[in-house]
Amino acid sequence: MQPDTMQPGTNPDPREAGPRPPFPGDQQQERPGLTTKMDPAPDHGETSYVGKGLLTDRVALITGGDSGIGRAVAIAYAREGADVAIAYLPVEQSDAEDTAAWVRKSGRRAILVPGDLRDPAYCRALVARTVAEYGRLDILVNNAAAQVVNEGLDDLTEADIEGSFRANVFAMMYLAQAAVPHMKPGGAIVNSTSQQAKVATKSMLIYAATKGAIASLTIGLSNLLAPQGIRVNCVAPGPVWTPIQPIVKGPDEIASLGADTPLGRAGQPAELAPAYVLLASREGSYMSGALVPVTGGVPMY
Repeated sequence: MQPDTMQPGTNPDPREAGPRPPFPGDQQQERPGLTTKMDPAPDHGETSYVGKGLLTDRVALITGGDSGIGRAVAIAYAREGADVAIAYLPVEQSDAEDTAAWVRKSGRRAILVPGDLRDPAYCRALVARTVAEYGRLDILVNNAAAQVVNEGLDDLTEADIEGSFRANVFAMMYLAQAAVPHMKPGGAIVNSTSQQAKVATKSMLIYAATKGAIASLTIGLSNLLAPQGIRVNCVAPGPVWTPIQPIVKGPDEIASLGADTPLGRAGQPAELAPAYVLLASREGSYMSGALVPVTGGVPMY
């Protein structure tokens, strides 16, 4: 963030509220990517997010909570008063430990539960571990995602297609099936879709398809669970400075990330967290089945 551009009592210029391109382009990573290798370092709200007690003593399970948007959500939820369970791939252990440390610095509890969401047994065990540790589950944040890119149809393998749907869509169903029996009225499910659900860039064919499925799944789950007092919504991020970017994008794309949005820059994870807080808290009590775009001005309708 750039606080020197802000005057007391005013909002920052949204064009300047985070780093603008160009970014260093030559910073590609192997999957799944680590925060510590990114330049500039993403802002997850470590020093800026101030809680208001909106989630006091609630319990949240966050997939992909080790880095990126998931880390920002974990920090925000902890500062709002929630205890957190963090799901992530085992190779992301160092990032996950950093996230847990920020949660604990906020005075809340954090547990780390590594595994692969493509495995239905892990999804069930993840929920069971959260409930066993905390005695309840109030909020499920389905944030983890796999992304593959393509030039043509022949670039996409069977493993790419099936793996993306298993990680991005099937896991949400397995987790909902396991979590909902533990959730009481007032519970919330918040899913991460994407602007790709509507924009559908040709080089993100399968990723966009999974994100479109998530948008529809959110509406269907909302209709199904509203009679139980459980709300289901989704957030649609635009280009956000997270480890997924240097995994799937080349140097030129990284250097210019977000330059083509109306605000002229990529979002920072910290700028997504307030939407996830809204949808999980009493402030969003009349919101269900909604898709909330946080895209830097890119239209989705």
